[in-house]
Amino acid sequence: MEDTLELPIEKFLTLAPRVIQRLHTLGIKTVRELLYHFPRRYDDYSKIRPIRGLEKGEIVTICGIIKKIEGHHAWRKRMTIIEATIEDETGTIPALWFNQHYLLKTLKEGQTVNFSGKVSLGKRGLYMLQPEHELVGVKKNLRHTGRLVPIYPETYGMTSRWLRFIIQQALEKLPEHIPDNLPISILVSEKLVSLKTAIQNIHFPKTPEEAAEAEHRFSFEELLILQLMKHMSIAELKKTGAPKLDIPHEELNRLIGKLPFALTSAQKKCLQDIYEDLKKRHPMNRLVNGDVGSGKTVIAGLASAMAVKNGYQVAFMAPTEILARQHFHTIREIFKDEEFSIGLLTSSEKRVATPYGEADKADIVKGAASGTVHILIGTHALIQKNIQFKNLGLVVIDEQHRFGVKQRAELSKQRGHDSVPHFLSLTATPIPRTLTLALYGDLNISILDEMPKGRKKIITKIVSPERRDAAYEFVRKEITAGRQAFVICPRIEITENKEETGKKKKQLSLKQSEIKSVLEEHEKLSKKIFPDLTVSMLHGKMRPKEKEKTMNEFKNGTIDILVATSVIEVGIDIPNATIMMIEGAERFGLAQLHQFRGRVGRGAHQSYCLLFPSDGFMEWSERLKAVALSQNGFELAEKDLKLRGPGNIIGYEQSGISLPILKALSNPLLLERASKTAEKIIVEDPELKKYPLLKKRTAISGYTTHGE
Repeated sequence: MEDTLELPIEKFLTLAPRVIQRLHTLGIKTVRELLYHFPRRYDDYSKIRPIRGLEKGEIVTICGIIKKIEGHHAWRKRMTIIEATIEDETGTIPALWFNQHYLLKTLKEGQTVNFSGKVSLGKRGLYMLQPEHELVGVKKNLRHTGRLVPIYPETYGMTSRWLRFIIQQALEKLPEHIPDNLPISILVSEKLVSLKTAIQNIHFPKTPEEAAEAEHRFSFEELLILQLMKHMSIAELKKTGAPKLDIPHEELNRLIGKLPFALTSAQKKCLQDIYEDLKKRHPMNRLVNGDVGSGKTVIAGLASAMAVKNGYQVAFMAPTEILARQHFHTIREIFKDEEFSIGLLTSSEKRVATPYGEADKADIVKGAASGTVHILIGTHALIQKNIQFKNLGLVVIDEQHRFGVKQRAELSKQRGHDSVPHFLSLTATPIPRTLTLALYGDLNISILDEMPKGRKKIITKIVSPERRDAAYEFVRKEITAGRQAFVICPRIEITENKEETGKKKKQLSLKQSEIKSVLEEHEKLSKKIFPDLTVSMLHGKMRPKEKEKTMNEFKNGTIDILVATSVIEVGIDIPNATIMMIEGAERFGLAQLHQFRGRVGRGAHQSYCLLFPSDGFMEWSERLKAVALSQNGFELAEKDLKLRGPGNIIGYEQSGISLPILKALSNPLLLERASKTAEKIIVEDPELKKYPLLKKRTAISGYTTHGE
């Protein structure tokens, strides 16, 4: 039966090709992936009420007969209004929908129907706006009304209503017994419900308690699998050989002494840890978790030097072209007096810096294969099939959570010798200890929580709407003094406020919504607020050459104000920029706001971060005060974990981590129990021979941080 869960959706259910394709867009290709597509929340429509006695604001279900249904046009607003009159034994109430013409075919007069939603009050009295509806019959199981209704992560053309229909079909086809991933001993000791019960109750719970029990079971299961994978990864690494990279202390001290600044105590400790790791015969697997501006690139550069001095190459992978280019310039500057050849490879750029100057459009492929390129810095372009290293000894991955397991494994394969390269991962996202242990338990971790000496504190202020003009004048004063400013725009929340406008807005992608926001802000600032200044913009849809041109102009000081998306969260170093303005600040997590703030304060001048909450959202200022009061990224990350959950810290969209495990990551006691259980299993049965289903689950999960 386990094989049934691994069947492709199209072999298990009869669905139209377009439906299959939309499921694939959500990452759902197998029966398991469908059943493990968990709700993000539930709408409680379990309160069933008669029409008489309803009150404004109640969320209820009413069961009644459709006495009348018709559609008419509202020409002024260019929409169609569908109106139904619903009657029960106690009275009548109208229900309204906008631009949902299909309802005239699916809902007929005389039908007995459940309607679930919020009761509103208009000029004509009480009504229901856009209620969920469902025909009531003896043999019908309620999916959309009269119960706790699951709301899922969606995509265009695949709504929660569709998902409920498909998932219920799958549940009905499942056999009575499903082999459980967890052995009975664990189910009993942890007081967990069975897999079959958990699947049923997480999708269609009868009570909040049933939903909570199911979620708890899946949270424990996925944490256990995660921890098992960490233990197995550690054991595998210990069996694997790696090149011994050892240089005399004197040589390392010489490299350090040539830096234009002194290392912090945290950097020195981190570097010593790396130095000791690289001397071992099994691969280093270390994560450098550093606050904004703590000097991770320097550490990575010195580690790279150790590899090159031992005759090995380095692959340095960054998530964006901007960040890759930044690393290229930084490391090239650090080692300008060394006999190092440093390459840059992105989808739009190939170049090599040698001790004798820079050669544009150099043949990177030949240089990597022959070993003449010592350090190759780039984006995912580094894992192209035609890129082969002669002697790869160290892999550096920046913002490592943005890369998938397969991408990291590809670099491990391109080593050019029998052993595997050492791995050094970097992240500028301060991660709370709980998350670190859960997500990166197979890595040794170094913390950079100390800022370089002389760096000034960034003054952070929350700007109320009435103070906006004064803030603009302050920005103008700074720019007049020769400084520059960033403006960060949030994603625009695309919602359907049909009650006010009746107009359905087409869903935009997150990237599109961000760009729309940038375009509008650029228009306002350049034409209305600062028409006499040079205002430019930067977003992900620009061509690489356009982005590079814009960044170079900003670096050179020809652009006064740069309006950008979150693309500048990492990797931008402009010492002359002293102002960071963040629009819609309440839409960002505390950790992300701290990241943005870290883009300024890199020069000799006092820097400022101005937080602009959206109009009508000054109540968010209490949360934003945490950013204003603290410069410690780790402290803010802990607060963010409590306020908004782990998804906002690790980047839920990129993590591939399910919603139950995200919630579980905020539960240190559950994590501890799962970790202890995993450790006990591994001690008794390192290869999981007694637990074949658990072993299979670890094989198909995507949570590993490194390895093949």
